[in-house]
Amino acid sequence: MPRLSEGEARVLATRAFFHAGVAAPGLAEAAADSLVLAEMMGIPTHGLARVGACVQRLAAGGMDAAARPEITAPAPALRLIDARAALGPGVAMQALHATMEAARDTGMAGAFLRNATHLGALAPLLWTAAEAGFATIVTSNAAPMLAPPGGRAARVGNSPLGIGLPHAGGRHVMLDMALSVAARSKVRAAAQAGRPIPETWATDAEGRPTTDAQAAMAGLMQAIGGPKGAALAVTLDLLAAGLAGAAMLSEVPDTHKDAAAVPNLGQMILVIDAARLAPPAELAARLDRAAGIVGSTPPVAGGPAPRLPGARALAALDTARAEGMDIPPALMDELTRLAG
Repeated sequence: MPRLSEGEARVLATRAFFHAGVAAPGLAEAAADSLVLAEMMGIPTHGLARVGACVQRLAAGGMDAAARPEITAPAPALRLIDARAALGPGVAMQALHATMEAARDTGMAGAFLRNATHLGALAPLLWTAAEAGFATIVTSNAAPMLAPPGGRAARVGNSPLGIGLPHAGGRHVMLDMALSVAARSKVRAAAQAGRPIPETWATDAEGRPTTDAQAAMAGLMQAIGGPKGAALAVTLDLLAAGLAGAAMLSEVPDTHKDAAAVPNLGQMILVIDAARLAPPAELAARLDRAAGIVGSTPPVAGGPAPRLPGARALAALDTARAEGMDIPPALMDELTRLAG
């Protein structure tokens, strides 16, 4: 299987976006940064495989290659960003950096994005912020795939939620989760590969739990925690999109069905300069104590020891940096072709 270093992967992804016509300064590089980090963290569904998906949407018009996002500051600690349907992972990374810059003066800051497109995995944003000493909360709305509490038709997305805490030694805490039991991308990958899925992941078009990934793609994802998870998904959708002035709930089109559809997603990034609350070494010691408490928990029979959120992703990142990334041949061929 082909193997890429971090630098090689960034060059291929960046060149692919340049060839697709991405024009805004730094946007192609920022998107490559996000997708390569996701790949290295062991999130391949949101990693380099997304390069081709983004290029497809840029060509179809669902993302605007010529767009230059506009950042305004309605208050010292607020940034309102009109993404103008630009390359989503890159816009989100640039928005994060703008928000961190504001928080260096104010202690904490928030960015709200409208006219946004899919931002990719949240873990790269959380890691980037943590490396700079910031705690972070990130969320976005998405195309409908969950029913609201008491409903039986899709009206809300799975509202991905990310929370990060910085550790001075790099052992950051990073929670990156969607409010569906599983990410829809995992169901899509199973459907493409002809694999079954756990029956707790999704229902078919009639609302029945199913292990058939193809049937699940025509049905609903199941929310974590049942009605409580669905209510949280609705609320996060309104928090991100309602405040930003973006499309809400079922106003969001499914870009997997129509690559030319412009999603007008709403996204929120909150950052806290953690050093204003605790010296970095002190916070690191607290997180180490927390890791010890969690790690000392007796595991489920036959299972691994419990860990703080993000430990697996950080281990994967360390391995990828030391050894490179194994890339499936078909994906390698696609990246090489797109990079020109």
